[in-house]
Amino acid sequence: MNTLQITNVSKTYTNGVKALDTISLTIKNGMFGLLGPNGAGKSSLMRTIATLQEPSLGAISFNDIDILKQPQELRNKLGYLPQEFGVYPKISVQKLLDHLAVLKGIINKNERSEQVAALLQQTNLYQYRKKAVHTFSGGMRQRFGIAQALLGNPQLIIVDEPTAGLDPEERNRFLNLLSEIGENIIVILSTHIVDDVKDLCSNMAIMSQGKIIAQGIPSELTEKLDGKVWHKIVKKEDLKSYQTAFNVISTRLFSGKTQLHVLADERPEIGFKQINPELEDVYFSKLRA
Repeated sequence: MNTLQITNVSKTYTNGVKALDTISLTIKNGMFGLLGPNGAGKSSLMRTIATLQEPSLGAISFNDIDILKQPQELRNKLGYLPQEFGVYPKISVQKLLDHLAVLKGIINKNERSEQVAALLQQTNLYQYRKKAVHTFSGGMRQRFGIAQALLGNPQLIIVDEPTAGLDPEERNRFLNLLSEIGENIIVILSTHIVDDVKDLCSNMAIMSQGKIIAQGIPSELTEKLDGKVWHKIVKKEDLKSYQTAFNVISTRLFSGKTQLHVLADERPEIGFKQINPELEDVYFSKLRA
């Protein structure tokens, strides 16, 4: 069982921006969802775990190895898919993966060839192995990103906003691939898309303004809102008065009218219907707390 231990990690950049504020998490094998809006500090935390930057304060260990003192120990076991990554133009998928495998320390040519072929099959890219990556669609490029992250059989994989911009079919294919990978190792999925976490992750944390504001098992976090989420459709022009009067956690425009979700222990007023809470309700209620 792999264990990533993050203890009181803070990061303040030279311009004075405090990106991380005393973050503490314990992450074990499986899919872990780090959910938060853009600008919450998720990418800063991912870069810190990946040893691309050092924290200002705090400690991080992976399987009892202090990765701040021994970063190479983690890098040897790490697969990382950042939010954006560049590729060499005019180089085929197969050759680029082979090149990256050499950089990861896979020196034996036969071993490298077998691993590259296996990863191309696993990510459903084998038939495109002669094509250049820069010609790929967004979804295919993300699958290549996962293939390179899997080189060297990592024990920790970090994927940062991997489904942003993917069409529904590509998103499902990509999430299924992540789910397969995440059974015996740690996979950290950093995202602002609630459904990615709901569909995949056995454990999660919600991040806002550099802090962890909630963490736990998604189903248990959702159960805590049982009997407390109420729904009503109102006129758009009445929205502000409802936001003033009640704890509105989310709104959604539907056919010219607005659907409200309100958090309350009792029915807010006549016309509200109690609904089963979703992870999205947990997310918005924590962000607005």
